[in-house]
Amino acid sequence: MDMSAVRNDFPTIRKKDGVYLDSACQSLRPDRVIRAVLEYYEDFPTCGGRSIYKMSAKVSAVTDEAREKAAEFFGTDDPDCYVFTKNCTEGINTVAKGCVLKKGDAVVTTDTEHNSNNVPWAVLSEEIGIKRRYSISGEDGGFSIENFKNAMGKDVKMVSIHHVNNVTGCVVPIKEVAEIAHDVGAKVLIDGSQAAPHMKVDLKKADVDFYSLSVHKMLGPSGMGILYGKREALEGIRPLTTGGGAVGLVTHDHADLAPIPNKFEAGLQNYSGIAGTKAALDYLTDVGMERVLEHDRMLMRSIFKRTDGINGLSLVGPDDPDRRCGVFSFNIGGLSPHDIAMTLDKIDNIMIRSGQHCAHPFFASRGIEGSARASVYLYNNEEDIERFASALRKVAEKFGSGR
Repeated sequence: MDMSAVRNDFPTIRKKDGVYLDSACQSLRPDRVIRAVLEYYEDFPTCGGRSIYKMSAKVSAVTDEAREKAAEFFGTDDPDCYVFTKNCTEGINTVAKGCVLKKGDAVVTTDTEHNSNNVPWAVLSEEIGIKRRYSISGEDGGFSIENFKNAMGKDVKMVSIHHVNNVTGCVVPIKEVAEIAHDVGAKVLIDGSQAAPHMKVDLKKADVDFYSLSVHKMLGPSGMGILYGKREALEGIRPLTTGGGAVGLVTHDHADLAPIPNKFEAGLQNYSGIAGTKAALDYLTDVGMERVLEHDRMLMRSIFKRTDGINGLSLVGPDDPDRRCGVFSFNIGGLSPHDIAMTLDKIDNIMIRSGQHCAHPFFASRGIEGSARASVYLYNNEEDIERFASALRKVAEKFGSGR
């Protein structure tokens, strides 16, 4: 697929509604995904897995096809190991609250996690007394394998780490992390929200126990996520929610949980979102994840080149564009991140994120109030980057302390 032609598949880009540089929060959606969602509501808007009429059977078939596509996309063999959630946060909470940790058990994270992968463990620490241990990152947010090794011990029962940091874009070597963790008998949960949209993720090769992601960051519908787990790992945790559709035999006093993945999917599901998830994975397959990564790197290099020399510009994260997976976080002297974002929007309808990006530990540990963040994806091009850099230069020259 021609990357320049990709832009034509996105309605908001066809409408020329500004420059969207906030894909690390939520991606735009192509026509194919939107059609898949509409087809559900127009052609078979019923419940799956409960009724036997044809329309319901279609819902069940689409759900099965989406799981099969997820298994293919992430390089594994068992579609039942893919649980549909509403986002990455729900997947992480499912594992954190379902893995039955006890007082004194240690959980290792990094000191730069998103709140979705920090707060659940903080709550468990307060509620049951698990021990928190942190792998300390470098000043630029880069992962240190030596510091990770130093954080490990025989009391560690769970390692829960991001694959790609949402502030710096730095990548963690999750296969090496899994090998070290498994040597001490610990399970491994990976927050894949920022990685899965931008690079080829082979979960069989990575050998992690759990991998949670948000589909809404990878062209899919809002309110959709996926939790992957090895079969034995999923079978060993309790579901976060229980109820209809997630059980077998039920009496007044007892309920047999259904096999995976159903035991994690209680109640009526987001069937339109599941249909859109398959369409998103099909679309990314057609583009090719290697090509997506290459395109992201080209855009990152362009941002670095075009913003070089802007007065008062300081980076949050590494100064090597090839170490930033689609994310450019920065500050300008004399301006708050929110000032930067609002002014860019006003000057040329350029949409970026500002604040602490739900990564409070990262900023708190470095004494930084926050940052502005421009994040790119496969539908962005050089013209977008030029408009961003040109507007940013005007903001710095007119309002920054370095003017």
